[in-house]
Amino acid sequence: MTDVINPLDNKLKKTAYSTETIHTMTRPLLQEGRPLMEEAGKAAATTAALMLSMADIEVSHSQVVILAGSGGNGCNGLFAGARLASMGAKVIALATGHCLQPKAVEEFTGAGGNIVPLSREASIPRFPSPQTASQEQDKLQQAVKLTQSCDLIIDAMTGIGQHGSLHAIPEKLAEQIKGQIENQTTAMLSADPWHQHRPLVEAIDVPSGVGVDDGTVPGAYIPADVTVCFGALKPCCLLPPAAYACGNIVLVDFKFDISHAPVAVEAMDTHSCASLIRKAKFSDNKYTRGVVGLVTGSEQYPGAAVLSSCAAANSGAGMVRYIGPERPSNAVLSALPEAVLGEGKVQAWVLGSGVSTAIASKQTDQQRTIISRILAAHGDFTKSGMDENQKHDSCRPMVIDAGALDMLPLRQLPSHVVLTPHTGELASLLASMGETVTASDISSKPLYWARRACDLTGATILLKGGITIVISPRNNGDPKIFTTGFGPAWLATAGSGDVLAGIEGALLASQSEILASDPSQIGLVTASAAFLHGIAASLASHSQQRAWRLPLLMDTRSIEDFTHEAKQAWSYEYRVGRNSATPLGHPIHASELVNSLKDAQELLLALPYLHIERPSEQVHVDKQVQTEDTNNRPISDRSRTETEQQNLPLEASSQEHTQAFLGIDPLWF
Repeated sequence: MTDVINPLDNKLKKTAYSTETIHTMTRPLLQEGRPLMEEAGKAAATTAALMLSMADIEVSHSQVVILAGSGGNGCNGLFAGARLASMGAKVIALATGHCLQPKAVEEFTGAGGNIVPLSREASIPRFPSPQTASQEQDKLQQAVKLTQSCDLIIDAMTGIGQHGSLHAIPEKLAEQIKGQIENQTTAMLSADPWHQHRPLVEAIDVPSGVGVDDGTVPGAYIPADVTVCFGALKPCCLLPPAAYACGNIVLVDFKFDISHAPVAVEAMDTHSCASLIRKAKFSDNKYTRGVVGLVTGSEQYPGAAVLSSCAAANSGAGMVRYIGPERPSNAVLSALPEAVLGEGKVQAWVLGSGVSTAIASKQTDQQRTIISRILAAHGDFTKSGMDENQKHDSCRPMVIDAGALDMLPLRQLPSHVVLTPHTGELASLLASMGETVTASDISSKPLYWARRACDLTGATILLKGGITIVISPRNNGDPKIFTTGFGPAWLATAGSGDVLAGIEGALLASQSEILASDPSQIGLVTASAAFLHGIAASLASHSQQRAWRLPLLMDTRSIEDFTHEAKQAWSYEYRVGRNSATPLGHPIHASELVNSLKDAQELLLALPYLHIERPSEQVHVDKQVQTEDTNNRPISDRSRTETEQQNLPLEASSQEHTQAFLGIDPLWF
């Protein structure tokens, strides 16, 4: 039987909450006397045992080092260590702070664990601390050697109470461990992380050294293979660059009441994206499906015009209207003969891709002149004599990319204007507004600077990256923040941004009526386009690589179910696919992205028709086992009845695409 997926479970796996909100949701459980630390320890130990199993190490033969801080996270680590010690593991806790909770110490040592205080200021009964600076240094060197020789490190140094960078002993340990892992990872070519380096690292709640609420990495930190997150995701689990340090995420469900909790960050997933792919209706015409107007490309960069126009067409637009000089116009017509040249009615604009900036333009640029005129009128209601129809036309959703980013009018823009810079372009935009910032600064604090751009311009900001951030303003309260990390690193290729701009334009045009009635949806639509971009790249490259994955949900009352699900999912994550010799896939170019967009949408549109089960039901195993019927058509899901197979309105080719994708990443479904 297929499990019924609880909508709140799905929400829990893709939404993150601030530290303050987490404390608020935790408080009632503590007042009820719920033993959350013991539950956290059980979850962490279960995950640790699974990690060792993935690396072909028996728990009873393993050596585990716990980095135990003074706070609640250190207690969680000790409770986990006690369980591992009772399973036969040799477990040593390195006390990095001044003290440890007596109950956790008693539990840990009673199971056979040993504690080594590292600080001269530590006061842990029965365990002597170093007395001099020299002794403290010797202890630290011994601790580093222990971390180098063990099988697993449980990082429980800091938790959600940590602010700023690490200092003193935690900082020194983090620097040594991170350097060791990076050196081994660079030197080895193993196909999966479970055999790529030693030790493996499990982070308790959050990796030590990351900015919990802002996603920064202000100093030394410890990158994790798996982060076991308690109760709900923290913003650092979704936001770059901290999210890269979290590795795979296991989310332990404490049954928080999240129904009315304010969401700090939301990650896009397949179902949210699929809901915004416009389904064709028999009453449709080319205008109701959305008309995208593009002022992209130039005499110097005609390819950008082709890529953005074809991407818009392949993303479901009913009509593509292109405006530009002769060379890119001819190129667009050659690649997309149904495109219409010249100005006219549109539901959304795409401006600037492949257009030179003011600095790069050595002479008057026709495209810049057209863009300036469109921007000057867009959303400006101050002009006298403008009737309601003219106001409506001047409020079309708009994507402003690349060469158009330095042409913004000197006034607040409406939220349905979407700016799509990379870090360098955002640095230039902010500099023009009086901010002193570099691309490197933005990479270090992408949330802060994207939000700053949103505040200064009033527009929705899409900051491109391995994990893309989308920030859209709200009339009341903080802006809505979305992230999407779906897609391989192969997306970093010339023309990829032009394709994204075309996708954005198509989705904005197709959802223009919804956006007109509910402008707050602009962030969701914008993030969906970026997610679709990632799916197309995954299909084109046959890559299993992702910058971010949905977490696995653990219920501590059903450990066996979780273990089975996690082992299957993590095994699939690094399995070589049918169409590639490596989980990384292969390089792609932008035109391949365009060609994969139709397949990507077909996959999303197919979701309601597929009998999708959770990984615990071995859906990805069943879908990979194929037989043939009398017509030599593949039948992949043996759990379906014959009638269901016959009624499935998908051609064999569509099933193959969907099966391949499900096989690549079952966690997204």
